[in-house]
Amino acid sequence: MEWSILFQTLIAGIMVGGLYGLIGMGMAINFGVLRIINLAQGELLMVGMYVCYWLFTLYKLDPLLSPLITVPFLFLLGVTIHRFLLTPLMRARAPAENQILLTVGVGLVLTNLALLMFTANYRSVSTSYSTELISLGNLSVSLPLTLAFAFALAISGSLYLFLTKTELGKAIRATAQDPEAALLMGVNVDRVSVITFGIGAALEGAAGSLLIIVYYLFPALGGIFTLKAFIVVVLGGLGSTIGALLGGLTLGIAESLGAVYVSTGYKDAIGFIIFVLVLIFRPAGLVGRARM
Repeated sequence: MEWSILFQTLIAGIMVGGLYGLIGMGMAINFGVLRIINLAQGELLMVGMYVCYWLFTLYKLDPLLSPLITVPFLFLLGVTIHRFLLTPLMRARAPAENQILLTVGVGLVLTNLALLMFTANYRSVSTSYSTELISLGNLSVSLPLTLAFAFALAISGSLYLFLTKTELGKAIRATAQDPEAALLMGVNVDRVSVITFGIGAALEGAAGSLLIIVYYLFPALGGIFTLKAFIVVVLGGLGSTIGALLGGLTLGIAESLGAVYVSTGYKDAIGFIIFVLVLIFRPAGLVGRARM
């Protein structure tokens, strides 16, 4: 019986970690190219969740199908933020600290807009499969969490193929590795930076659509997941999308084990302890060198 609890806890942690990894990938790809930490990442996730929520509430669109709308919507939002806010700072050669503070401001604006438009009420999506379980012998796994994990893996795999097999993906990787060399090879670094920021936002749109079937929604949710995304990215290695997935799995498992074997109240604290230990013994992250 003890082993079945352990296995069930590990499975739940891996599935939640897959979602964390997808959330962290948006921040990782932005850091890899722009060399700044986007501290509005969680707020972009929150926007994606609200879009998904209203699509379901008004039009009964299943959350698993809503990425068809949330992904392009968040991509356009990300491109707009970069084009009209970040690009002027970058052209003025403003310090990276100013760019990071700008993303903090963007996050505050998005949070307060959500608060004004939707109030501080907690919201959730209830689908026909929200309470369904998958039984595997003595193990029971949440069907919504399983579906969210499967879609998160599919999106993560699609991102990997995009970065490694397409011309634009190779341009993004080249810019992340050496922007000056990429520029000399004919890569439009400014255009790549804008598109990359849009992709980072689009990933949050996809993650928001998956997260809302297993998590509740409120305007201040962004800060929670910005912090989790940052931990995931540092755990995996700054700028590494593969590392972000590994970091997400590590954080998910640590939180799940902590909730079951220590206390649900200390779940986040266990994640922070793992974070600190990795910083002490593996300061470059679990993957090591940053690579897309």
